[in-house]
Amino acid sequence: MKIFTSPSKYMQGSNILETEIEIFKEYGQKLALLSDDNVYHIIGSNFHKHLENQGLEVTYIPFNGEASNQEINRVSDICRKEKTEIIVGLGGGKTIDSAKAIADEINQDVIIIPTIASTDAPTSALSVIYSEAGVFEGYRFYKKNPDLVLIDTQVVANAPSHLLVAGIGDALATYIEGRSIYEGNGDNMLGGKATLAALAIAEKCQDTLFENAKQAISACERQVTTEALEQVVEANTLLSGVGFESCGLAAAHSIHNGFTALSGDIHQLSHGEKVAYGTLTQLVLENRSKEELDRYLNFYKEIGLPTRLNDLHLDQASKDNLMSVAELATQEGETIHQMQKNYTAQDVYNAIVTLDSYSASF
Repeated sequence: MKIFTSPSKYMQGSNILETEIEIFKEYGQKLALLSDDNVYHIIGSNFHKHLENQGLEVTYIPFNGEASNQEINRVSDICRKEKTEIIVGLGGGKTIDSAKAIADEINQDVIIIPTIASTDAPTSALSVIYSEAGVFEGYRFYKKNPDLVLIDTQVVANAPSHLLVAGIGDALATYIEGRSIYEGNGDNMLGGKATLAALAIAEKCQDTLFENAKQAISACERQVTTEALEQVVEANTLLSGVGFESCGLAAAHSIHNGFTALSGDIHQLSHGEKVAYGTLTQLVLENRSKEELDRYLNFYKEIGLPTRLNDLHLDQASKDNLMSVAELATQEGETIHQMQKNYTAQDVYNAIVTLDSYSASF
């Protein structure tokens, strides 16, 4: 059976966090606003005031920083006590994933407001769950996608440009992984098969990024919105979000998850930067054409995504360290097993080091 899903409503535009506040009334009167202290200080406090000026009751709940079951339970208890009606997740990927989990836990609507375009988490009906120490534990799935995703592109433009680059790295995995799942007749994130619509969205995501990424990054560096930036924000958020969920994930994200087996400086990198290396590794793993691999390597170098192990601070990693990444990437339940071939930990290790060698001589 084919399954396709998406958020109920998606809104994107410059300064809409100020101009579209009225829409929140459609979802209830009592809001729980989940945001970390940094995001709250930068934009959350003013947003909080805009909501209250519209007559809405707002309970601000500081996010502790990790999308863990402990944090989800903590905030859920506060929302029950305050008798909130809507969960609003304001911030980056882990805040967003936690907000979705909390809304599902207490059966409330959820509004997602990304402040950066660095992941494709906002639109999906799932969360990536980590331990309190930040080690990947698994995926948590929900009965519905977010009720509203609202993204203010001026807020995104005001954020550091390297976060937009990280989102591009995450989004570039969408078509590479989705194509593999489609070709192998694997399952998407909904437990069904990918539709033609989902694959077309994933491919459009890739094409949009190759066409607009460099111009969008330049706009972000000057903290202005342009049509190129608008298109990249949509690709990073909506096209990638719908594409990965309705097509499926494959090796690139499994390898990202495998990196959580390691400690150290690799975790200075963002989710998207680590996924980006996983995407290149998947191209090697599948023995895709040299032309395609070279296209991605060229593009990565142009916009500043990692192509070597030393870019991940792993140039001194031992064979055992890298094998532990490969073993975690191929553990039972990982998305790499939705691909046509049954890849082993040895296969993944071989691809990781082969990519590093190829990139060095590229």
